[in-house]
Amino acid sequence: MSSSAIHKLFHQGRGFGIIILILWAIGVFYIINPIINDYRFITLHKILKAGQVTVVTRNTPHCYYIYRDEAMGFEYELAQEFAAYLGVDLKIKIVENWKRMLPELRNGTAAIIAAGITITPKRQKRAAFSDGYMDIRQHIISHRNHTRIKNITDLSGKTVHVQTATAYQERLEELRRQGLDLRIQLHKDLPTEELIQQVAEGEIELTVADSNIAKLNQRHFPQAVMAGAISDLKQLGWAVHPDAHQLRKKINSFFASIRKSGRFDEIYNKYYGDVENFDYVDLRAFHRRIKSRLSRYSPFIKAAAKKHGFDWRLIAAQAYQESHLNPWAKSRAGAKGLMQLLSSTAHSLEVTDIYNPVDNINGGVQHLKNLYEHFDTATGEDRLMIALAAYNVGQGHIQDARNLAAKKKLDPDSWESLSEILPLLRYRKYYKHAKYGYCRGSEPVIYVKQIMIYYDILKRQGIEYRDVQAKLIE
Repeated sequence: MSSSAIHKLFHQGRGFGIIILILWAIGVFYIINPIINDYRFITLHKILKAGQVTVVTRNTPHCYYIYRDEAMGFEYELAQEFAAYLGVDLKIKIVENWKRMLPELRNGTAAIIAAGITITPKRQKRAAFSDGYMDIRQHIISHRNHTRIKNITDLSGKTVHVQTATAYQERLEELRRQGLDLRIQLHKDLPTEELIQQVAEGEIELTVADSNIAKLNQRHFPQAVMAGAISDLKQLGWAVHPDAHQLRKKINSFFASIRKSGRFDEIYNKYYGDVENFDYVDLRAFHRRIKSRLSRYSPFIKAAAKKHGFDWRLIAAQAYQESHLNPWAKSRAGAKGLMQLLSSTAHSLEVTDIYNPVDNINGGVQHLKNLYEHFDTATGEDRLMIALAAYNVGQGHIQDARNLAAKKKLDPDSWESLSEILPLLRYRKYYKHAKYGYCRGSEPVIYVKQIMIYYDILKRQGIEYRDVQAKLIE
């Protein structure tokens, strides 16, 4: 069509109609496109059909991390349970903050955010949340030697460091709007755990952490302490797309199911069960001695642990519990050296020089291995803890506890059961029927608990953070 003809059409009014049609098409596109995009979100039906659920989380000790090629983390284990509940595979995707997590739901690249996310009114405008599964409060974290922050008003004139796009930022900004004179220093993609470490090392004065994260980190950074709370009780929840109604209902039924079965408590206790057992003096001494003493003996510990199939950090934790890594240590019962071997045990293991660190370590690890092999009906961590308890109190008393557990219709291969039963062997009512008699049964329970605390600290120092984007977890 020539330009003169187009000009003529415009004069006839048809050009105006074409313009209107184009504008209408553009308007329809902008109205429909978001709707089309919204239908890209992942529904429960899509998950079941695909046989896979993609969960967004964070690479932190609370959420998800890799240790010795094994995936761990409280949120990760919950996600594993949910995938099993649906009968599908789990795919983990790492995204470091809430602001970047939201598009994953909107774009259909993930179905659920499971990352220790606090449910707030502002966030509920952007995503739908499950019922809360953990109660938390936000606490100021300060250095033990600095001025303690007892209440919110003590923050006046202070600078508080937090990660951007967090509930901490929301709360601090709310306090500032209410008239509190405080400065907020924002950090992009810097996890709360690292800010807690900076407080412990005196690099910054204050940060904020949810109570669960603060407690989880206090044994690793004992110089950083929980000060006053700055929020009311809040809840953590999983987030889904606002229109994923059936998926949200399924998540709620899942949480109700694992609470009823006791599985939620098992996972919770694995990560948080001992966090209240915090002895500042002991942990400070542990951190000091690990730095000053462990390097002397770690080559021997690593060699012995490798030979017998143990994690060397577990053996280091046990050696610390036994002797504080003092090769000349001697107990009132006559146990000697780094692994506190009795002379009779050392003789049976052909340890010729009980005070020689290499011989003592090799003998101690061999003894632990023998006990581990003996309790072969138990599995996994239960078997390991039972073997450690037997190292402390003797194989016979552990067998008495197992027999008593069976009589009480408890699982004799469960450390949880035995940790409940062992203290009963202090009482005549129980030990008079036991083959090996009286036992200070609380001691092996405390012994194992302390080793696992030290082991957790050493594992934390060796956590391998990796790029796990779009990694499928079988």
